[in-house]
Amino acid sequence: MQMDQNKPAPIRNRITDLLNIPYPIVQAPMGYIARSALASAVSNAGALGIIETSSGDLVAVRKEIAMMKDLTPHPFGVNIAQLFVRDESIADFVVEQGVRMVTTSAGDPTKYTKQLKSAGLKVFHVVPTLAAALKAQDAGVDGLVVEGGEGGGFKNPKDVATMVLLPLVCEHVEIPVIAAGGITDGKSMAAAFALGAEGVQMGTRMVSAKESPVHENWKQAIINAKETDTVFLNRFSRPALRALRTEKTTLLEHEDHVGLENFANMTDLYFGGDMESSIALTGQVAGRITSVKPVAQIINETMVGFWDAIGRFPTP
Repeated sequence: MQMDQNKPAPIRNRITDLLNIPYPIVQAPMGYIARSALASAVSNAGALGIIETSSGDLVAVRKEIAMMKDLTPHPFGVNIAQLFVRDESIADFVVEQGVRMVTTSAGDPTKYTKQLKSAGLKVFHVVPTLAAALKAQDAGVDGLVVEGGEGGGFKNPKDVATMVLLPLVCEHVEIPVIAAGGITDGKSMAAAFALGAEGVQMGTRMVSAKESPVHENWKQAIINAKETDTVFLNRFSRPALRALRTEKTTLLEHEDHVGLENFANMTDLYFGGDMESSIALTGQVAGRITSVKPVAQIINETMVGFWDAIGRFPTP
């Protein structure tokens, strides 16, 4: 891919080669959020946009994928979140859309990997532990998204921070790794690379982006959040969740089990701005985000910051 001379220098490694992108930055596949407006902006900026299927609305997802093909000539992917699969033919659906890359998450990597790879897709599986990483590698995935417990969304109840999990996994697998959880800029990307990653995934940073479809109330809540303003729900149950601290989630933090019925009014929060109507899945890195920015600016500044951070590493 040709890059504008005014753009930051690209990176050439296994991730960029596999995904055919200049910048090894992937946008997290947040339900109802990772749609064409956001994902196409990410792909157009030289990173990899991903369309979600966790909403379960495959009619809408099909339309979003079709829109992606009009909005960007660049590669993009689709996510299969197994916890939310309602149609067992989801892998066939993804293959039929003509995408070349898929991430699988919240489930068994052996379920869809063989079928997807036999259709020519690159498959990355999201893992929260070393055991899960080894299982995914044995299943034949092309790469891993290693997600630390500080990230927003659905988590392993026994959460492990990226600083510990990422180098541990990288020491034990041979396939390339994308780091997730706590990534928001060039400094955190450089730190992930120092720990063994060859790419990064951004979730909360993209929720707060200008092209993100969520209500401004959520974006402003991220901007106003301190590093302590998330809660970890269902530590002794499933599914564990990391979310923005609100009156609702502060009360739920003390519950033995927080069921998915708490997401019944999620669109009122996501698009209506009622922050107490549902659960705003958000990572701890919200404490480092200070403004709403266009995706292109986020990607550009991340890469500039990455090269600057790498340049400041001491040399022998």
